[in-house]
Amino acid sequence: MTDLELPIDIERIREMLPHRYPFLLIDRVVEFESGKRIKAWKNVSINEPFFNGHFPAHAVMPGVLVIEALAQAGGLLSHMTRGGRSVGKLSYLVKVDAAKFSRMIVPGDRLELDVELKREIRNMVQYVGTASVDGKQVACAEILCAEVDA
Repeated sequence: MTDLELPIDIERIREMLPHRYPFLLIDRVVEFESGKRIKAWKNVSINEPFFNGHFPAHAVMPGVLVIEALAQAGGLLSHMTRGGRSVGKLSYLVKVDAAKFSRMIVPGDRLELDVELKREIRNMVQYVGTASVDGKQVACAEILCAEVDA
C-alpha cells in the first residue's frame, strides 16, 4: 500500500476487512513483508462474547476462532500486498489442514498471529499460520482461502 505505516491500527484494519464486532479478530498489524508475511495481534479480553459460554468457569478462546484470526491475518496480507486493489472482493475460508492446538488462550493474553503466504493460484491463496502467546506457540494451521467478487 502506498501509505503503509506500521503499526496499522484497528481503524485502518476496518477499512481493509469486512468483518465487524464481534467477529473482527485482528487489533493491530505490527510487521508486514509484501507478498511474504504478516504479524498481527489480537488482544484477548474477558469481555469477548464467546467467553460467556466457552467456558463460564474457565474462560478459554475457542480454537476455531484462533483459526479464523489466522485467516483474517492472511486476508490482510493479501489485501496489503495488492496495494488495496482487492476492494470489492471477499475472501472465504475453504480449507484448513494440519491444525494443531498446543496451549489454551485465556483472557489477558495477546495472541500473536504470524502468517506466511505459501502459494497463490488464480483466486486461491494458501497460508501457513502460527499463533503464539508470550513467544510460545499455541496453535498452527495451513489455511486455504478463495477470493470472490463481493
